[in-house]
Amino acid sequence: MEQQQPKTGKFALNYGLLLGVVFVVFGVMLYTQKMHYEMNTAVMVVSVLLMAAAAFLGANAFKKANGGYLTLGEALKISVGVAVVATIISLLYQYVLTHFIEPDFMDKAMELAKPKALERNPNMTEEQWQQGVEMQKKLAWIQYPVGLILNSIIGLVVGLVVGLILKKSKPEY
Repeated sequence: MEQQQPKTGKFALNYGLLLGVVFVVFGVMLYTQKMHYEMNTAVMVVSVLLMAAAAFLGANAFKKANGGYLTLGEALKISVGVAVVATIISLLYQYVLTHFIEPDFMDKAMELAKPKALERNPNMTEEQWQQGVEMQKKLAWIQYPVGLILNSIIGLVVGLVVGLILKKSKPEY
């Protein structure tokens, strides 16, 4: 009787949902501390480390369910799947935050960004600043597909590293 092969999608979905919930909790934590207006380096590093941990745990669980074997391709599928599912959940939270919980989010973020922008470009006029703000508001929707693509690429890189660490091929008879 042949043993049933586990599906990578199941592991990607489960660990992606888990990571998505962790991302939302992290986002709520940032919101309560009023740190959600800027994406600084520390927040990005923590997010990538959380993604790496979820991808590693998902690939390792798949490996255990697969009799101790994991190919590089399976690790990549799981990691990218985890990244996509978690990012969709995170972007849904971001949408709810910026459109319902804090509808003036963009205005506050621009207000906080203004001194830094003027410091980098002291010749900027108020009119130029307002034009830039209006352009940013019109293009705010682009953060969703760009975030999904970037996190998928990060998931791909993480999956490559995880796959190289955990890879174990089945012996050929």
